[in-house]
Amino acid sequence: MTETLPALSLAAAPGRRRLTLELAAEGERRGFAGIYIPSPFGNMAHSSALALATERIPFGTAIAPIYARTVEDFAQSAAFIHEVSGGRFRFGIGVAHGPSHIRMGVTPGKPLADIRSFVARLHAQEGFGPLPPVVLAALRKRMVALAGEIAEGVVFANASRSHMAASLSVLPTEKRGSADFLIANMIPTCISDDVEAAKAVNRKNLVRYTTLPNYRNYWKEAGYVEEMAAIETAIAEGRQADIPGLMSDRWLADATLYGTAAQVRDGIAAWRAAGVSTPIVVPSSAAGNQIKAVEEVFAAFA
Repeated sequence: MTETLPALSLAAAPGRRRLTLELAAEGERRGFAGIYIPSPFGNMAHSSALALATERIPFGTAIAPIYARTVEDFAQSAAFIHEVSGGRFRFGIGVAHGPSHIRMGVTPGKPLADIRSFVARLHAQEGFGPLPPVVLAALRKRMVALAGEIAEGVVFANASRSHMAASLSVLPTEKRGSADFLIANMIPTCISDDVEAAKAVNRKNLVRYTTLPNYRNYWKEAGYVEEMAAIETAIAEGRQADIPGLMSDRWLADATLYGTAAQVRDGIAAWRAAGVSTPIVVPSSAAGNQIKAVEEVFAAFA
């Protein structure tokens, strides 16, 4: 293909970790723009392995929750990955969300203040070698603006394409147009000629995000007040099974990619036109697991 390929999200599930590294190497061979690793299953360890399993492709965490380790420990790992990868690593960090805080046994402070403090303490570490570029996970404008101030990039997840121009408007103009400032979005993607089946997969995968207040507040800001209000009512009444039916097609099409290979390719182009220089495909399949989904992505962009 002549157009620039998107980046790819890969999670190294237990029992498939070596295979995931092989898929990353194949993605590199095919010319994908990067590999970005979500937080489940140890994405810092995954990044260490990617540094050695690949040679040219950029990669990064999307995201590493800042409360999961001490700043010193993060700095040592990040510097190691940065060095052995030849500078290809992007250290994506974020505050994560309520359920993950419970799992980690932490009580977070204010997100903006905590991120600012973490980045300052990270850069104050000495003796570990150079550190990689820092990328902030963001949804709403204040965190996006902070990324423009203290980081080398911003990564969204499940963002609304129609709202992206407004979100990016708080970045300095020179950052929005710089190849050195990453603007990425993790986009739930399901490729299938059965469009309704693909939509159903994306709806299922996004249910847990609609139960998180920070995501609902973002989607309200993006113009989906009616959908989020209906979902909040369903949650309050214990009707979680109703949530997929409350996700409008308009909302789904704005936050995810689904359908035929051509439709997904067109969607990637639309995300780039909206200002996201690095769209990240988060693959799911209507016909199998993540491995099948990645195969479908490879075929779509062959």
